Amino acid sequence: MLTAAPALAALVAALITGCGSSGSHGSSSTKAAPATRTVTHTVTAGRSSTTSASTSRSSGSPSPTPKTSPAQLGICRAAGVKITYLGGQGATGHGLLGFAMQNAGSAPCTTIGYPGIQFASGSGAALPTHDIRTTSDFFGTTKLARLTVAPGRSASFRLGVSHGAPSPKGCVTAGYVQVIAPNDTSSVRVAIPGGVYECGGAVTVSPMQPGDSAYH
Repeated sequence: MLTAAPALAALVAALITGCGSSGSHGSSSTKAAPATRTVTHTVTAGRSSTTSASTSRSSGSPSPTPKTSPAQLGICRAAGVKITYLGGQGATGHGLLGFAMQNAGSAPCTTIGYPGIQFASGSGAALPTHDIRTTSDFFGTTKLARLTVAPGRSASFRLGVSHGAPSPKGCVTAGYVQVIAPNDTSSVRVAIPGGVYECGGAVTVSPMQPGDSAYH
């Protein structure tokens, strides 16, 4: 018994040492690291919300960009447009004058309806002008619709006049036309190269049309 005690003690010590070493290796090879939970804190429009990593895929998806409806766009106004004379055509005593309204701004604008017009002489004096707003004139039909005009693009309208040679009977030569864009109050003076004979003051006015289609 006395001689066995040292051997027994050595055996016990070896077992203890072996268990400690084995436990260390086993911990590194089989014990999984604890899962990491990622928490995201989002503040939107004054409200805060917290989402975990399990929802990060859906919350991280890009939100669809809201579309702007035509009714929410700014109106095409004189300050942001350029109005030009497209040309004139004539047949059987009737003259057609075409005009383009180009969006000179950096954002789309919207227009609907009829422009206001006033003929003026070559010196700029106002001439008798009786405008008749219609979708059906001597040259055909047009449509009344809301138009969205992108930057650099145009809408158009046309005027229809009865013309002939200048005479004391009421025919005059108009060198300009003052144009007020639909739903605006400011006017733009547009030159008519060579002028146009206008008799009686009556002129048909079309609603705004897409592109140059009111004239061509």
